[in-house]
Amino acid sequence: MTVVPSTIWRTLAGRTGSDSLPQGLDAIWDVASGFLARLVPRRRRYLQRAQRVVALQDMYAEMTDAALRDVIADLWERYRCGRDEAADLVTAFAVVCEVAFRKLGERTHPVQLAGAFALTDGCIAEMATGEGKTLAAVFPAIIAGWRGKGCHVITVNDYLAQRDAEWMAPVYKMCNCRVASVVGEMQPPDRRNSYLADVTYLTNKEAAADFLRDRLALGRLDNLPSAICQRIVAGQGRGTDRLVQRGLHCAIIDEADSVMIDEAVTPLIISGEAPNPEQVEAFTQAGQLADGLDESRDFKVDRRRRDIELTSAGKRRLAELAGGLGGIWAGARRREELVTQALTARLFYLRDKQYVVQEDQIVIVDDSTGRLMPDREWRDGLHQAVSAKEQVEVQAPKDTYARISFQRFFRLYRKLSGMTGTAKEASREFWQIYHLPVVVVPTHKPCIRRQLPGRVFSSAQAKWQAVAEEIQRIHATNQPVLVGTRSVRASEHLSRMLAERGLEHQVLNAVQHEKEAQIVAEAGKKGRITVATNMAGRGTNIRLGRGVEELGGLYVISTERNDASRIDRQLYGRSARQGEPGMAQYFASLEDELLERHRPHMARLLRKRYGSDREISNTVTRKQFNRAQARAQKQALQQRKGVLRTDDWLDEYLGFAGVER
Repeated sequence: MTVVPSTIWRTLAGRTGSDSLPQGLDAIWDVASGFLARLVPRRRRYLQRAQRVVALQDMYAEMTDAALRDVIADLWERYRCGRDEAADLVTAFAVVCEVAFRKLGERTHPVQLAGAFALTDGCIAEMATGEGKTLAAVFPAIIAGWRGKGCHVITVNDYLAQRDAEWMAPVYKMCNCRVASVVGEMQPPDRRNSYLADVTYLTNKEAAADFLRDRLALGRLDNLPSAICQRIVAGQGRGTDRLVQRGLHCAIIDEADSVMIDEAVTPLIISGEAPNPEQVEAFTQAGQLADGLDESRDFKVDRRRRDIELTSAGKRRLAELAGGLGGIWAGARRREELVTQALTARLFYLRDKQYVVQEDQIVIVDDSTGRLMPDREWRDGLHQAVSAKEQVEVQAPKDTYARISFQRFFRLYRKLSGMTGTAKEASREFWQIYHLPVVVVPTHKPCIRRQLPGRVFSSAQAKWQAVAEEIQRIHATNQPVLVGTRSVRASEHLSRMLAERGLEHQVLNAVQHEKEAQIVAEAGKKGRITVATNMAGRGTNIRLGRGVEELGGLYVISTERNDASRIDRQLYGRSARQGEPGMAQYFASLEDELLERHRPHMARLLRKRYGSDREISNTVTRKQFNRAQARAQKQALQQRKGVLRTDDWLDEYLGFAGVER
């Protein structure tokens, strides 16, 4: 592929210098500075500023629309010319508050203003579900829009990007800001026009993909000034006329933990077709050869790291099995790589968990959201190995033209901030990777959710039976229930159990976003049972139906602990929003993936001690899941750091390469 030098990346992004992870003493100092940064009393400072904004609101409430527009015009000029002062920010926020009330009918709470100040200062604002993050993001977005360099508000799917842009458009319009959205089906001219808006709503995927396409359009040019000179001399753009973005100046990221952490290790790749019939046949043959290998003798399995290693006996056995095939199978290294991938596909990638089969194709299921990702493929032949396992058509691996991980992409923005309901657990990572401090914003009303003690069972069968019984018990009282599962397979299994009991319910797993939002929004109605993958419908508020508060509010059940505690907390946060009542509880078993991967020996000891098919809830068993979760989080962080180091290496050593092989 043609690789654009790293200088042009930073020119387009508005950055210079190295953003590599610090090493040695620099790393120690970086950790220490992060600790000191957390000691700064930001929350108190932002709440005090919010009160100053509230004190100004009465003055602007008495103004006519024309007078308010004159104030906005003056502020716009100050920010556009760079003549703004610290006091102007409080004035600007007070004006936007009044505009939001006139156009949306919503009064901005002080905690929303505190979150908006945190975003303006380049922080990660933790704001609980239902606290008005969508409106809070409008304040810093308008300030960035007034500066004239553009602001990207990034969210998790096209539906939310389009919805939020349309919802907040009246506020932006009165504040002299043009707002637009970028969604998947848009053509380059429309994309270019949307990026020229003062504020652009879009997903991380669209932003990164357009960045890579622009990078490819520039070809081998060393930097942007040379591209402009070439246009002057040669009378043509040499790629600049095909760019859609105008640079990466400011980004505000909604659901920041999902976008900046959970998806951080997923590289976005621009690729093209590369027909190779021999290679396609090799993937099918690798699956057949894997059938002839025995786990106890020929290969070792590390379930914690999801790794497979062939033993010496396995390598000899494989050489015997592949002896008559010739061609690619004559080389030991390539032979072992192909078969190891086939074994990985069989042991670690399960149908209706990591993927589904649709229309004779493998479609990946996102681990953290449960959504289908039909436009993505696993790399390094893994997708083809899974296809061969399921006996569907194996497509040739595609040629990579350009790639970038999301965490590296976001670090290219000159100014970055984010908001989410769960950030404090990842505060160290937000600092180490992005140098962004976390500010925990208090709720507008105290949270009164009842967090019930977790229930632990010796077997998965006993756990699912208890979950179904609990749902039936709660449903008899008409209290709504939202059940979170980690996979499509688990949600369908529970759905069958509920159907056998005659319980009417909604199942939400990997459907289109608009329907997803509608189903989740109605989960708070009286008597409703909703079974969903853990993060489905994220970004959609669940409003309680009439009479539900008296029943105790929404009851959230988690059927399995997640690899990160903040994902558990995000699920629990779907109930008891804005001071409403609610309940949450998790169910877990010693056969759950979290324990099997990260504390397998302890799981075996506990099963031996307590027997099978019974509840074993106590302090000791609950702690095992906390420890397994801590180990999983540490391992995931190391993996994300490894991906970032790989990106740095590619940037440094392939920055001026003509072709990547």
